[in-house]
Amino acid sequence: MTPFFDSPLFAAALDWLANGLLGLAWWQVLLVGLLLTHVTIVSVTLYLHRHSAHRALDLHPAVRHFFRFWLWLTTGMTTKAWTAIHRKHHAKCEQVEDPHSPQIHGLRKVLWQGAELYRAEAMNAETLSRYGHGTPDDWIERHLYSRFSVLGVSLMLIVDLLLFGALGLALWAMQMAWIPFWAAGVVNGVGHYWGYRNFEAQDASTNLVPWGIVIGGEELHNNHHTYPTSAKFSVKPYEFDIGWVYITLLGKLRLAAPKKIPPRLAYGELRPVADDQTLEALIAHRYEMMASYARQMRKVFQQQTEAAGAARSGALGAARRWLHRDAERVPAAAVPQLEAARAAYPVLDKMVTMREELRQLWLTTGRTREQLVADLQAWCRSAEDSGIAALREFSLKLRTVRVAA
Repeated sequence: MTPFFDSPLFAAALDWLANGLLGLAWWQVLLVGLLLTHVTIVSVTLYLHRHSAHRALDLHPAVRHFFRFWLWLTTGMTTKAWTAIHRKHHAKCEQVEDPHSPQIHGLRKVLWQGAELYRAEAMNAETLSRYGHGTPDDWIERHLYSRFSVLGVSLMLIVDLLLFGALGLALWAMQMAWIPFWAAGVVNGVGHYWGYRNFEAQDASTNLVPWGIVIGGEELHNNHHTYPTSAKFSVKPYEFDIGWVYITLLGKLRLAAPKKIPPRLAYGELRPVADDQTLEALIAHRYEMMASYARQMRKVFQQQTEAAGAARSGALGAARRWLHRDAERVPAAAVPQLEAARAAYPVLDKMVTMREELRQLWLTTGRTREQLVADLQAWCRSAEDSGIAALREFSLKLRTVRVAA
């Protein structure tokens, strides 16, 4: 009898372990892995995020079910849990109840332990009940996807091992880590800590980079938090949202239909005074206008820093991050530094004061449209008579804004 280790069966097993059924080289397996993980990213951003959580996008039932099945295989996440947690994140953003804010939990924890924060919140029955409405509750969801969430990723492991041999285990590990790192870690963590901001949204959201490719467009996180019900995340000419490309392609096949996209701010001729259309544009584009105001504040900050020199610039440097933020968003530890900077530099104090007066135009209730227009006109007169060039420049620009048709 031929020893087992010398048998054709053992040789075939070794060959399978080394090459899998497909016999691909390591770099080919890597390319396959990048393709498969990209499909997972697309499933998250199109189905879970834009369709389920925000209802910004309608998807054909067949496309929806493909995404549900793929996420079951590659993540084990359920639609209801992901949707509920994300909706709670928007409702409680940067507050203690936020499931994964780096402003609350710290960047290190969200970046490296974001998946654990997700799993902990998924066990919160109140979160699922309050925020998980409108998610699938059919037979297959109840009896397979939600009930046996581990089964899907286990089947994925078996498929990877069969097709790619020992390399399939590494491929499976990459698939399992992809969403926890990029979505739960990078987007939820770095996307609320570092990057650029097109809009002064009420939270700390940032755009990581202007080209949303690796994370399916989720890189444009500040844009999304400003217009959460928009199916399109890019707003500037230089920004690219690959998720929107897929939506457009699916739309041509009648498999997807976006419900809403970001409004466009337009500029026209300078009006003699701010009027009701100026007010309408200001309120509709308040986060973009406040970002424009923040840029003017940075100009003043630079001027004050240069004028103060090294001896007095310390107070400015400590307050720089918070001068253009809403008062309720300034952490308690930064308040004394901010107050010291405002006391030392009256021009900056005036900029901060007038920023809050402008913000009250859309926060104040109980005033008629005519009264708000009068308030806006008074604000513009005060800004243009302040003697501060940055304020005058902003006010003149404000009197040219329009809501694009």
